[in-house]
Amino acid sequence: MQATVDGRSYVLGNHRLIAERKQYSAALEQRLAEHENQGQTVTLLASDAGVLGLFAVADTIKSTSRDAVAELRTLGVTPVMLTGDNPATARAIADQAGITDARGNLLPEDKLKAIDELRQKYGPTGMTGDGINDAPALAKADIGIAMGGMGTDTAMEAADIVIMNDDLRSIATAIRLSRKTHAVLWQNITLALGIKAVFLMLAVFGSATMWMAVFADMGASLLVVANGLRLVRAS
Repeated sequence: MQATVDGRSYVLGNHRLIAERKQYSAALEQRLAEHENQGQTVTLLASDAGVLGLFAVADTIKSTSRDAVAELRTLGVTPVMLTGDNPATARAIADQAGITDARGNLLPEDKLKAIDELRQKYGPTGMTGDGINDAPALAKADIGIAMGGMGTDTAMEAADIVIMNDDLRSIATAIRLSRKTHAVLWQNITLALGIKAVFLMLAVFGSATMWMAVFADMGASLLVVANGLRLVRAS
């Protein structure tokens, strides 16, 4: 942000902005490092004369976040943090959440590159976010998941799935349910085709009856429906 007050120009920005303005010093670097290593994001106020002050704020990690990360790992998912915050803050928050790979100072285009890199390394890649800066990566990922409660409209429009309760554990639940649905789908296909194949063989050898035909048709349909209803219990 930039503004002019009483003829003087002021800017409010991050670590990178002050570095680009060449208003850096060893003392300021030490102050910033102290805050960033504590997981705080620092915003600096500066004029043409130099840095006038700094504001250090920190997000409070949700009590459920570490559980969500642990659940994802048990499902074979590798969590990675992509953030615009500085690397020290990203590392501090990632340590609290149990994430080993944390990447900071990322602009929207950097997040896009990270998605491509992660896809090449791990295969199909999902992206979870809630901000405008996350929208391009949400659209780029194989599946985008937006936080609905606190998320921006742009992020929700770019995503494939919206988690309305903002509970990251819902992501693991969605993955488990989708895998269960995939398994039940193949079971139903195999069951239906198998019954019809058996009936066809019996018909070829002249052993089929009308009741067998009814079972191969309506019976198979009822079995498929009953098997699919198991998903209600799984959800």
